Amino acid sequence: MPEGDSLARIAVALRPHLAGRTVTSARARLPGPVISKVVGQRISAVDTAGKNLLIRFDGGLELRTHLGLHGSWHRYRPGEAWRRPMSRASLVLEVPGAVAVCFDAPVVELFETLTEPVHPTLSTLGPDLLADDLDVDAAVARFHDPSQARREIGDVLLDQRVVAGLGNVYKSEVLFLEGIDPFAPVGKLSAAQLRAIVERARELMRFNARPGAAAGRVTTTDPRTGARLAPTQLWVYRRAGRPCHRCGTLIKSAPQGTEVPRTTYWCPRDQPPPR
Repeated sequence: MPEGDSLARIAVALRPHLAGRTVTSARARLPGPVISKVVGQRISAVDTAGKNLLIRFDGGLELRTHLGLHGSWHRYRPGEAWRRPMSRASLVLEVPGAVAVCFDAPVVELFETLTEPVHPTLSTLGPDLLADDLDVDAAVARFHDPSQARREIGDVLLDQRVVAGLGNVYKSEVLFLEGIDPFAPVGKLSAAQLRAIVERARELMRFNARPGAAAGRVTTTDPRTGARLAPTQLWVYRRAGRPCHRCGTLIKSAPQGTEVPRTTYWCPRDQPPPR
């Protein structure tokens, strides 16, 4: 599932071709004529909120897409052949000079922008780790809520209601870099550890979301120096059964989470359980 930095790069790629232009044609897997409401509307912004891409229109409408595990956005020139079949298109927006196609997205939703504060998904999102105005203290405070104390930190990090934008890759990588057991209850972690997790995640995601960043996640690159931190692209993610780059201990993996279990990767030696 694309994480917050991937969505930010998508927004950066689409924005010059959509923002400020008027929709000439639109179709989507939505009931009846709903999507036709954006035809003739000028696109005012292409933004993100966590893992959601938001396309806003001057007329007060807003399109939300969530890519899930298999969705993607493509941009084509008018008349250019698509790289995927039309049957997989969840949303198609045509503007002068460009065609934007969202393939295989499980969520395509049109609603009024003024309802965003009460939107059942957007209104519940925690602080966006990529936001320029992120209040780190407010983000850390979400972890200190008593309702989170007994939950495992690896599970909480994927809860978009706590902090938005973080996904399974960064979860495993950040916890390794901070030396924290992903199965440790949040209540067992210090305020300093929780703050370090938030700051490290934000730092790496912003580095990988910057203009010109490679499409793949390069989470082992030092955002300050640009130096590579590990021999491979990632420290632990998808490296179960292979030796840790730091200590040689075999990396382990296990499912984690109650609502939607995801595979967590960690080094038993470098990420010991809390005492």
